[in-house]
Amino acid sequence: MNFGLLIIALIGGAVGILSTVYLLFSFPAVLVWKIYRKITKGIPLTK
Repeated sequence: MNFGLLIIALIGGAVGILSTVYLLFSFPAVLVWKIYRKITKGIPLTK
């Protein structure tokens, strides 16, 4: 296998994994933050 192609595949795989991990943590964090603001300050969830 070509060494350059292997490096590109590894970098692409790492970027995919990092973006998946970011989304895995950011979506629930935003939902918790919005629910917290709704309960404590009465701000609508859609704002």
